[in-house]
Amino acid sequence: MTSNHCHYCMESLLGRRYAFREENSYCVTCYDGLFANSCEECKKPIECDAKDLAYKGRHWHEVCFKCAKCNHSLVEKPFAAKDELLLCTQCYSNEYSSKCFHCQKAIMPGSRKMEFKGSCWHETCFVCQYCRQPLGTKPLITKDNENYCVPCFEKQFAHHCYSCKKMITTGGVTYHDQPWHKECFLCAGCKKQLSGQRFISKDDHPYCLDCFRKLFAKKCAACNKPITALGGAKFISFEERQWHSDCFNCVKCSISLVGQGFLTQQDDILCRECEFDIT
Repeated sequence: MTSNHCHYCMESLLGRRYAFREENSYCVTCYDGLFANSCEECKKPIECDAKDLAYKGRHWHEVCFKCAKCNHSLVEKPFAAKDELLLCTQCYSNEYSSKCFHCQKAIMPGSRKMEFKGSCWHETCFVCQYCRQPLGTKPLITKDNENYCVPCFEKQFAHHCYSCKKMITTGGVTYHDQPWHKECFLCAGCKKQLSGQRFISKDDHPYCLDCFRKLFAKKCAACNKPITALGGAKFISFEERQWHSDCFNCVKCSISLVGQGFLTQQDDILCRECEFDIT
């Protein structure tokens, strides 16, 4: 039941403004002194006839509920809290939100943010550099710090492997002015990868050294080992026979015959002095 006296100071409430709390009546002065919250901004009590705005246990007068940076009112507006300060969404974004890699503007809280290689984009800014269509979560390829959807990259830049005809996105090798995937550039004999290896071309086909020696290299008439011209190695050829330069020696005295006159005796080669000794 309502009393005609203030519950605290016991003064009459007749003809005076008063407030209720827990079924008791209080004059305005006593109510504000006993129960009014202190405003976070001005530190004054929020009187019973004023609007009390509360956020996470803190209280403000309506006129004090403002952005800590721009001082615009936050009443009935979205806001964010940072280090116990209240900020409007614009100030919060300018101070703390990620900046779009493309337009350098803040990415507003609540908007979709695309992240790629440590940078952030607005969803509408994260587009293919060529067709300007949103990339979203679709596969993409980066070239010179620009992003492309796969179809546009293939049209604009990609080489296609001479062997499998598929796109080469990274690396690759060139053989006879044609691009190849590293994994497609194989020895025509044993099918081992040749990328980074020494090889020899024969009839427009690449061969590893072992296969070339087995399949095509001439055999030295002296040591019967393959003769290759790798590294500028020299060899001697005479009447359908070949010798390594180091093997082209007189069969009798073993002197080198490279650049010297020589004679043949059946399958042997002789220097002139040894030929005279034999005769």
